Amino acid sequence: MSGRGRALRIWWLRLGVLTLKEFIQLLRDPVLLLVAAFLFTVNIYMQGSTLSMQLKAAPLLVYDADHSAASREIVYRFRPPYFRFAGEIQDPREGIRLLDEGHALAVLDIPPGFQEALLAGRPAALQLQVDATPTAQAFLAASYAGRIVGEFGRETALARTGSADGGETVLLPVIREEPRVWFNPNQDDRWFFPISELMEAITIMSILLPGAAMVREKQRGTVEQLLVAPLSPFQIMFPKVIAMTAVILVGLSFSLFAIAAPLFHVPMRGSLVLFYCVTALYVFTNAGLGLFAATIARNVAQMGLLAILMVVPLILVSGTWTPPEAMPVWMRIGTYVSPMRHYIDVSYGILFKGAGLDLLWDSVAAIAVLGGAVFGFGVWRFRRQFG
Repeated sequence: MSGRGRALRIWWLRLGVLTLKEFIQLLRDPVLLLVAAFLFTVNIYMQGSTLSMQLKAAPLLVYDADHSAASREIVYRFRPPYFRFAGEIQDPREGIRLLDEGHALAVLDIPPGFQEALLAGRPAALQLQVDATPTAQAFLAASYAGRIVGEFGRETALARTGSADGGETVLLPVIREEPRVWFNPNQDDRWFFPISELMEAITIMSILLPGAAMVREKQRGTVEQLLVAPLSPFQIMFPKVIAMTAVILVGLSFSLFAIAAPLFHVPMRGSLVLFYCVTALYVFTNAGLGLFAATIARNVAQMGLLAILMVVPLILVSGTWTPPEAMPVWMRIGTYVSPMRHYIDVSYGILFKGAGLDLLWDSVAAIAVLGGAVFGFGVWRFRRQFG
């Protein structure tokens, strides 16, 4: 064997031994293992089963001052799954009090003479008071109520003109709505929440695990032993990334195949091989941030706090919860620096849309460029501190 081949063999042997050492050290840290297990199991299940952005069985109180067939019909249309009839009140002020106390989301106020106005062809007014403390639910309640009342008004107008049987509707101008929803036809948010939470868990662990592994070396004094060994800074840091990437991919597999797919029926339409490769690249990118934080932190507790300081901005500017289009211009530009922004595009594209590398290459390239720059900065910082 030539000298170059022997040196290469020794290099790979050292890399394998150091990677095995990282696995052993992680197994001796039950706290980190418990955190990883929670993030990839219980946390994913809770996000998928408890959070919802849909309006379901919103409690509705009714004040009916008309007591007519028309008022009963309009009340009947506020039915499940969106609304739930929570009772009838005798005074509008009672409705305000119950809204303030949180016993109802909305109060429907039907004035006297409601049916009479409809039959005479005069405008008939309804009032819907909504508790807007839960902003998303209040917006949906007002939107659904508008659709219900609008449909009731259209049918009443057709009945008044004698077109209820459809005989003359062909003569009227009609805009027919035929919505087509792609990739999530039922708009089931149980697909979205587990995957978005899984990406957040990967982001947290890809920063915390490599950084904690490096901090343990500093706490125990073994980093000095590694420095006097015939190892380069890259050989010291890269095995930590390899080992922690393997751990994260195991957690990812459990979350997908034991929780997201069987419990919430999350689709996986694209190439899982591509998804795993991009995830490994993304973990490598964030590991550079963790290794940089490890050069600052003195113990694992400080490393955890620094990881939080890094993760929160990454999530906020990634578009996970707030669309980049709704952000200020300067912040929207800053989202392109967040590796999580590009990872979200790739993950949703592969899992939900079945997209391939031909469509996602720009996001994958952005992750690779950011990963090389961030990991290179971490190695430079380590060399400067211990070199």
